[in-house]
Amino acid sequence: MNFNVNVNSNIELNITSEAVSKLDAIKISESKYHILHNNKSYISEITTSDFNSKSYEVKINNNTYNIKIKNPLDLLINDMGFSLSSAKHIDSIKAPMPGLILEINITVGQTVKEDDALLILEAMKMENVLTSPRDGIIKSISVKKGDAVDKGSLLIEFEK
Repeated sequence: MNFNVNVNSNIELNITSEAVSKLDAIKISESKYHILHNNKSYISEITTSDFNSKSYEVKINNNTYNIKIKNPLDLLINDMGFSLSSAKHIDSIKAPMPGLILEINITVGQTVKEDDALLILEAMKMENVLTSPRDGIIKSISVKKGDAVDKGSLLIEFEK
């Protein structure tokens, strides 16, 4: 298995799982490792990690590196033209189905985070919480509590 590793956004490496398994590394604490490579000793420490985005900040002999790792599935998804980051550029939210607006939890100008609850849409006797697809600022709200909406109706717009 091959991994694509990007270091400090300017160095790209391909590393095999075989090379990783042959690495002479000893764990010396929860986040620190002692590594021997080409007869040189290195102390490495993972100072920050974001498992979801597969990004890490690693300190090696007091030099800090920002590292992003892509596995074969990430590379395949990217090659197919899909990417997780493309979903983050959504500028508006439309009704996924016809329904009734039960509750609006946001106001124009409000800053929201990804996965914050924006509004509740009742459809077929079920309450559906629509959440923010990204961090952003609410530009406009096209509905109000009690409105009936059709599928595809504009509900919320984000500032770009």
